Amino acid sequence: MAATQRERLLDGVVHTVAECGYHGARVSDICRAAGVTRPVFYEQFSGKEEAFLAAHRHGTAVVIRRMEEAYTGQVDWCAGLHAALRAVLSILAEVPAFATMAVVEIDAVGPAGRLAREQLRVRLRRLLAGCPGPPPGVDGELLVDAVVGGIYSAIYRCIAAGRHDELPSLLPTLAHFALAAFIGPAAAAERVAQAEAAGANWRRPDLPCAKP
Repeated sequence: MAATQRERLLDGVVHTVAECGYHGARVSDICRAAGVTRPVFYEQFSGKEEAFLAAHRHGTAVVIRRMEEAYTGQVDWCAGLHAALRAVLSILAEVPAFATMAVVEIDAVGPAGRLAREQLRVRLRRLLAGCPGPPPGVDGELLVDAVVGGIYSAIYRCIAAGRHDELPSLLPTLAHFALAAFIGPAAAAERVAQAEAAGANWRRPDLPCAKP
């Protein structure tokens, strides 16, 4: 029962914050969305910030796992990166409340939110671990940071504007942007075209916690 109540509270955090914003969300609103009492909430969490961060960790862990599964199921890092991007864009489009909460409202949490966001970016950088080394004079670590930051920024703008359903359409552009930084624009265009053709019948696997 405790586990079920906690899961309901995490879901309540996601939907309440997506609807009201982090600052506008109240513990009473979260409890109402979860169908539990305030004492139950405080048995699980010390306050709204802890509950938000727990929901963020839980959801992003699921997303990262799906990205890593998509990545490792491909023949090389180019196809893997395309598959990982396809997975995250599809998930965020299909679970817009989580996308808003995790990508946009994380900024409102303060230092703890910024730390959680940076930890997420560190995990995303690992998906570029197999990329070719940069040309002479180019800082490889900085290049990876720039690619991850650019992808994150494009996703953020789309979600912040409420255009969640458009996220999957970003895939060719974001994949080309990421690949071109390491293998050049011509080779990137060829690899993206191959990946798009190979993934024409792709279907996102079900998420254990996904609710729009």
